Amino acid sequence: MSISDVPGARTAPGEIDDQLLGTSPADEAADAARRERLLVPRQRTALGVAERAPAWQRTYVQKIVAVDALSAALAAFVGFFARFNGSPADLASTSGRAVVACAVLLPVLWVVAMGALRTYEPRFLGVGSEEFHRVLTAGLAVVALVGTSSWAFGLEIARGYVVVAFPIAILLTLVGRYSLRQQLHARRSRGEAGQTVVAVGHRAAVAGMARQLHRASYHGMRIVGACVPGGPGSAADDAELRELGIPVIGSLDDVRHAVTTVDADVVAVTACPELDGPGLRRLGWELEATRADLVVAPALTEVIGPRVAIRPVCGLPLLHVERPELEGVRRLAKTTVDRVSAGLALVVLSPLFLVLALAIKLDSRGPVFFQQQRVGKDGKSFPMMKFRSMVTDAEKLLIDLRESTDGNGVLFKMKVDPRITRIGRFLRRYSIDELPQLINVVRGEMSLVGPRPPLQKEVDEYGYDMRRRLLVKPGLTGLWQINGRSDLDWDESVRLDVRYVENWSFTFDFMILWKTAGAVLRGRGAY
Repeated sequence: MSISDVPGARTAPGEIDDQLLGTSPADEAADAARRERLLVPRQRTALGVAERAPAWQRTYVQKIVAVDALSAALAAFVGFFARFNGSPADLASTSGRAVVACAVLLPVLWVVAMGALRTYEPRFLGVGSEEFHRVLTAGLAVVALVGTSSWAFGLEIARGYVVVAFPIAILLTLVGRYSLRQQLHARRSRGEAGQTVVAVGHRAAVAGMARQLHRASYHGMRIVGACVPGGPGSAADDAELRELGIPVIGSLDDVRHAVTTVDADVVAVTACPELDGPGLRRLGWELEATRADLVVAPALTEVIGPRVAIRPVCGLPLLHVERPELEGVRRLAKTTVDRVSAGLALVVLSPLFLVLALAIKLDSRGPVFFQQQRVGKDGKSFPMMKFRSMVTDAEKLLIDLRESTDGNGVLFKMKVDPRITRIGRFLRRYSIDELPQLINVVRGEMSLVGPRPPLQKEVDEYGYDMRRRLLVKPGLTGLWQINGRSDLDWDESVRLDVRYVENWSFTFDFMILWKTAGAVLRGRGAY
């Protein structure tokens, strides 16, 4: 029985609906437990339940605080000995005493600054770059504070100490937090340290959200119930949600009771006309007394980061969406960085290229490089270069292998492809065959990071959305590289490419390059 089917579901504040609780005289213990879970928000607040955070979350924050303090203490120690060259002979001087005081106080000041910049708030932890951005901002704020105080009070803190200790503190803090984040993601991949979610909206939107959360399990969100217009429907209506393991537990009027029933951590509202501004505002008021956070997924998807901002206009919180930066100074800077970096990489990797060329020649007859026409920016074709990893007559053999594809319906892929040479399997396993595309980057045909370079036959099947990827240069690596490569289905490939085009930034590129190394070493989807 759903919440919406229960008589008297709308209880007055401070009361408990006995019918909703379903009390049974034969089982008073179970009845008492249900009553505690279904207390209305005001009663739960009085008991302090609304402030309770998950145990894993409290422990995770405590670990971060400890890592921050330890990072600052270690940086202070290194800076101290760097300043005095291992022999603190001049500690009695004014500068020496100031350095000692700074070294002792730095861990405390560091943690206070991190707290002031809200780097310990759960919403910034575990995913995204906001946590690291705030850590960097807090670190620079501490540097500014120490420098200003030194000048204002004549503390004469040695510049050499500041130059050594504070950058080390920032670096160690970032590395420590990244390490803890990786541990958290590993726990979430095992189904631990997550957040339970009640999804609100139409069935199709809830199903789409569930699939996306499943693909990104490191976010730790798991939908445990859904509130949809009209509440539970027929078996056919709810079939898609049942296949995803999501029960429909109420209607749009039952969200508060659904949250208390399943003790949810998050209420996620999808684009839903029935929940207009006033309705959404009232829902937020009802959830204030519970421990559940309210998040709203707007109809505008795949647009994130600095392109989106809330701007109040005439009392209305308008969602302002900036245009994507497809041209201009930053794009010119990206091209410059791409070409210079690729040129330096070619110089450094030239000995490796010679070794690989010799190995390819000795392994099978044919050229060292393989060139294939791909489609680049604005639909212009270019010859993409790779190390040859297949036999020379691979295209002819493809005719007999098409029925054995393991691809996504558009791309031909085989996990065990008889056309691949012995050295070719090694090259593909670690994406080494892609390195000659650095030449394409130097020539300006490709970028270090971007959408996957498509074949012309793929472009011929593009819909309107997919053509967005042709607005930028294809990349040597990209979101497709760090999210499964050949294991991705076509729809997911489209989503990732469009997401990159819509949200390009130097920070985004750096994140993708950073994650590419791990993706290549794991080799998932490389065949």
